[in-house]
Amino acid sequence: MAIVTFLSDFGESDHYVAAVKASILKENPNLTIIDISHQISVGDIGHAAHVLGSVFRDFPEGTVHLIAVSNTIKRNAKNIAVKLENHIFIGEDSGLVSLLSEEVASAIVDINGVKPVRSPFIAKTLYGPLAGKIASGKDIQDFGKRMEEMDRLMPTRAKATKKQIAGNIVHIDHYGNLITNILKTDFDAILKLNDNFPYVINFRREKVLQLHGHYSEVNSGECFVMFNSMGNLQIGINQGRGAELLGLMIGDQVFIDFTMDS
Repeated sequence: MAIVTFLSDFGESDHYVAAVKASILKENPNLTIIDISHQISVGDIGHAAHVLGSVFRDFPEGTVHLIAVSNTIKRNAKNIAVKLENHIFIGEDSGLVSLLSEEVASAIVDINGVKPVRSPFIAKTLYGPLAGKIASGKDIQDFGKRMEEMDRLMPTRAKATKKQIAGNIVHIDHYGNLITNILKTDFDAILKLNDNFPYVINFRREKVLQLHGHYSEVNSGECFVMFNSMGNLQIGINQGRGAELLGLMIGDQVFIDFTMDS
């Protein structure tokens, strides 16, 4: 079963999503198209990278991922197809794909450099038909000139020492939960290094003395802090919107301080 996933900032109230799907199915009506999200904030490649990076590995290798999120600041961006971790990504060369993985891409192709397509709806006229062809078995290198490098962006990373992990909120999900860039692997390593000394999680005026395994471990209206299924530290309010109730937003700092027993 050949799969094409579709991620965009098109919303759900217009015809744009359906038009792109039609352009894919014209190439091969037997393809399976999976919507990842069409509620990405307009032009927000950081939001798009977080959503796609959280799920693309759950699909079989060989899946084609169509990304229709344009960084409007960069008007002359190239259009590329990238083979990365045995998945194929098609979209604008905005740096978004570089945020998905630390691995090196095995192939990068300029898909609109030989016979450029000029269109106000490039997702329909170029990305969709190409996704259909590649998902049907064509090689991405059949559709343009190979590139040595794509645009790269540097993700915001947490900083870790033996005494502290300092991170930031990088995403607020649909439920108002706050996702940080503090990773469980870093926390576990430092906790082991510190012989399981106590720790305190700090954000704004809040201090949390323990991690939770599930949001239901706290009462309704209370704050929970846990590592989510992706291994990122997550803050929220059980039965409430943490972002609003805690007064936190993207970019705000979160600290885990490790302290020795007195």
